[in-house]
Amino acid sequence: MEITYLWFSNLIIIIHFLFILFVLFGGLLILHRPKWIWLHLPAVLWGFLVEFNGWFCPLTEWENHYRHLAGGDVYEGDFIGEYLIPLIYPVGLTREMQYLFAAIVIILNAVIYYIIWHRRKQNSV
Repeated sequence: MEITYLWFSNLIIIIHFLFILFVLFGGLLILHRPKWIWLHLPAVLWGFLVEFNGWFCPLTEWENHYRHLAGGDVYEGDFIGEYLIPLIYPVGLTREMQYLFAAIVIILNAVIYYIIWHRRKQNSV
């Protein structure tokens, strides 16, 4: 039974990581499929608000729940624990770092959307 909880916990961590990548770089998908904007903009807003306000994402609660059911700190020494957890939850995470992450989300996406807008403007001329 513990392996099932471990599997769920790992799956949620992977989904969490992919969501973070989508928040940061999902705007690039709009270059090929403009309709992605309707999924990406709410994701960017959520990512910004979570970081700026110091909220915990619900995925974090689910990860911790299944990790606990699997017997505690089960990620030590495997790929997910070694590589994904530190990217999602940096050691020594502070409010100032969260403000920085919130700014990165907005600035990175502003640059991507500016490039998209600029390309569309050039193509329409």
